[in-house]
Amino acid sequence: MKPYNIAVIAGDGIGPEVINEGINVLNTISTINPDVQFDFTHFPWGCEFYSRHGKMMDEDGIEQLSAFDSIYLGAVGFPGVPDHISLWDLLLIIRKSFDQYVNIRPVTLIKGAHCPLSDVQREEVDMLFIRENSEGEYSGAGDWLFKGKENEVVLQNSVFSRKGTERIIRYAYETAKKQGKTLTSISKANALNYSMVFWDQVFEEVGKEYPEVQTASYLVDAAAMLMIKDPKRFEVVVTSNLFGDILTDLGAALAGGIGLAAGANINPEREYPSMFEPIHGSAPDIAGQGKANPLASIWSASQMLDFFGYEQYGKMVLEAIEQLLVEGTVLTPDMGGTATTSEVGKRVNELLVSIATSKSVNN
Repeated sequence: MKPYNIAVIAGDGIGPEVINEGINVLNTISTINPDVQFDFTHFPWGCEFYSRHGKMMDEDGIEQLSAFDSIYLGAVGFPGVPDHISLWDLLLIIRKSFDQYVNIRPVTLIKGAHCPLSDVQREEVDMLFIRENSEGEYSGAGDWLFKGKENEVVLQNSVFSRKGTERIIRYAYETAKKQGKTLTSISKANALNYSMVFWDQVFEEVGKEYPEVQTASYLVDAAAMLMIKDPKRFEVVVTSNLFGDILTDLGAALAGGIGLAAGANINPEREYPSMFEPIHGSAPDIAGQGKANPLASIWSASQMLDFFGYEQYGKMVLEAIEQLLVEGTVLTPDMGGTATTSEVGKRVNELLVSIATSKSVNN
């Protein structure tokens, strides 16, 4: 088969370290099944590139990326480059240019992962957040008037279009229907009397087409409390760009920490490449020390396998991560261990080969 062409943007800080381990896992999948091959093309874009060239990526960067089957991103951000530059001039421009309007972030407490909640069973933390990823609060619309003067005014506008709102909600309904799970919408209609009232209205309208899907709707502040007090009530969750960004970090804390938090930016119509990334930051304070946890990056690689239609291999990667956590002997410092980034990656690959061999024997 023709190899999948993957654009790799390792980025800044720990990005190159963790993304390398994810690439190794994908290459291991290729050894398990030679029909699944990947070609990786690396791009040096990020904050270091910005410091040399005054821009986060090449002028024709989007055109270059459009030729790929998917994008694998490490992390962006580094001291000296303002966060709004590193975010808007690379990550968000890719999401918007390629209409990656579905952001998928699993919040699943797998075996061996630590949950800070003492009275919660592992099976009770199993959520799939579907976040609107192209507009909403991160639309970039607004203005800065009378800058530096005493009558300075800043406008930050949220944009909720009928198309954008309906398509993400419909995607969430379809996902909940396919998985046989409940669907929860999270908004803030009591305070945001235009955008979130509209969101709730569209959620109800689309829901009439899916009578088999059991639904709930919460205000974002109540949802944050309930995620801690009663996480089992959340299965598939759909929410806006900002709320999804915040709540999935809370979810990461419930499901083993930010080192296990994976993310996918999907263009469901496959007209453009989708992008896969861990949701943690670039952590420049530990860059180059071998302390970075690569598991979120590896989990993101499993999401890429799912997207390409190789769900069985995506599940095997997650099983390898789970076995590594259960063993508890090869873990990075953030998870209470002393292993290096590469040692964790190596052990995941060993477990992956073992799992593949076992499944082949069983079949």
